[in-house]
Amino acid sequence: MDYREGPIEDVRIRRLTRFEDGRGWLIELFRRDELLPADFPVMAYVSQTLPGVARGPHEHVEQSDYFAFVGPGDFKLYLWDSRPASPTYGNRRSLVVGESNLAAVLVPPGVVHAYKNISDQGGIVFNCPNRLYAGEGKTHRVDEIRHEDRPDSPFLLD
Repeated sequence: MDYREGPIEDVRIRRLTRFEDGRGWLIELFRRDELLPADFPVMAYVSQTLPGVARGPHEHVEQSDYFAFVGPGDFKLYLWDSRPASPTYGNRRSLVVGESNLAAVLVPPGVVHAYKNISDQGGIVFNCPNRLYAGEGKTHRVDEIRHEDRPDSPFLLD
């Protein structure tokens, strides 16, 4: 499959706002009134990614990821629409998110995604997916199709 630059249906990118005062700062990561009920988070986690390191590319069959990129540092986010029934099937998109572009990004099932730390410091990413990792009690199969080790992968990061 050859992917072309373009928008991706159902991917939602929301600019985040940092509110600062003498105590520090605050960023609203999630608001129920800004997501569809099917995308409401059921868990949350935070991860640190070291400089030059990538996570993904991978995709989910049922899960939507709701990432918040707030710094420190920046990430290059990569998205590929691999959903045959999507009007934007075959499109790819990349953008810089993080400290220089505070953003929350909803990635629906079937959209392959990856991000790479393009900063000289460790970067923090929050994720609030709408499915539990490995299901209730961590007793189910993990909903993840990994592409990073495929030698013929069309999902390339620069």
